[in-house]
Amino acid sequence: MRYAIVIEAAESNFSAYVPDLPGCIATGNSVEDTERSIREAIEFHLDGLREDNLPIPPASSRVDYVEVAA
Repeated sequence: MRYAIVIEAAESNFSAYVPDLPGCIATGNSVEDTERSIREAIEFHLDGLREDNLPIPPASSRVDYVEVAA
């Protein structure tokens, strides 16, 4: 399964979340570290849903960029 993630720069690190998995978040010292952490968080989140016999949300978010005049 492939989920969209959002990585944002914070004051002293980076944070990430998954729009299709509310509550699934991670932080890291670099973009690469944060991506690695959110991947682990997604796996942990999905394992928890399976253990609780809850449905796995489908990956439905779409990511794109829009150009605007500055």
